[in-house]
Amino acid sequence: MFEFNRIKRLPPYVFAIVNTLKTEARQKGEDIIDLGMGNPDMSAPKHVIDKLCEAAKNPKNHRYSASKGITQLRMAICEWYKRRFDVELNPETETVVTIGSKEGLSHLALATIQPGDVVMTPAPAYPIHPYSVIIAGGEVTSVPIGPGIDFFTELEKAYKKTWPRPKMLIMNFPHNPTTIVVEGLDFFKKVVAFAKENNIIVIHDFAYADLCFDKYKAPSFLQVPGAKDVGVEFFSMTKSYSMAGWRVGFCVGNKEIVGALIKIKSYLDYGMFQPIQIASIVALRGPQGCVKDFTKIYESRRNELIKGLNKAGWKVEPPKATMFVWAKIPDEFRKMGSLEFCKLLIKEGGVAVSPGIGFGEGGDEYVRFALVENEHRIKQATKGIKKVLS
Repeated sequence: MFEFNRIKRLPPYVFAIVNTLKTEARQKGEDIIDLGMGNPDMSAPKHVIDKLCEAAKNPKNHRYSASKGITQLRMAICEWYKRRFDVELNPETETVVTIGSKEGLSHLALATIQPGDVVMTPAPAYPIHPYSVIIAGGEVTSVPIGPGIDFFTELEKAYKKTWPRPKMLIMNFPHNPTTIVVEGLDFFKKVVAFAKENNIIVIHDFAYADLCFDKYKAPSFLQVPGAKDVGVEFFSMTKSYSMAGWRVGFCVGNKEIVGALIKIKSYLDYGMFQPIQIASIVALRGPQGCVKDFTKIYESRRNELIKGLNKAGWKVEPPKATMFVWAKIPDEFRKMGSLEFCKLLIKEGGVAVSPGIGFGEGGDEYVRFALVENEHRIKQATKGIKKVLS
């Protein structure tokens, strides 16, 4: 009876198929180890939770908040950037708090993209990167990313073959799902120069800034001189501070782009619950040992998973960052495609992972493991996988 054009442009949610199989198996009493969704299993730091509880007891904090985030939180964000990356930001014009980075990315696309605009995104990609554009009525040009691929070369190719010329580039390093990282600032310098030359807006999703292993350090896009002239960076407190359900993120950088997001949010929301914002200030300004502790846990889980997969005969390189392992499906199972292979792992191995096809072009030969179970469960998972592979 009714037609909704934006909804019609969205494909079936592939991950829902795996989730349904997982749920059905569990209802039958089967033990399914879930390494699918990147949903952190650890609690937020105690001092942050304590501040949340304290602030929630104050009746004043139950009123409407500010859609762009309370002043002290925006100031804390600027202090964090200065301390971490030596990047100067104006808390009034270059900083906006978002209800998680996913909300921020979606609303920024609505504020800046109109029908006919073209946006370049990596492929495979975290789904909101291309689909925020599609929901806004824009068009997407894919830029291949993955092991052995020169992303910047592919970016130049994608730009030259696309008409009308792209208006925006959305990128994400360390990258979800492929875990690809950039070394130093050279790559971002080339991106800034390319964006200036071609009048392109750059959006960098920096969600995995802290989850880096083997002494690798992820650079911020905004560390490059001139980056604020062309773009913004999103950060989420989900991973670094294990605050997934709290939904706290922020967008910083170019004042026109940030201003567009502030304006559209002023029509759409009143900001998040103020005690959450107050607790987030404590997270950013307080002791950062908790972030290092979370990172060590993810690194240990990564090591256990890689060791177990290699023992099972599945050779996978350890990622330098993120909370994921992006693994090419073993040769003898690759023709099945990632969705059927994931179904097999659930049915025969008792392990749920994310099919690469769910992340778009270039993903169907891979699956993504999320490091969201303890080492004992990960070890158990690799035993189940070994049974399937053998």
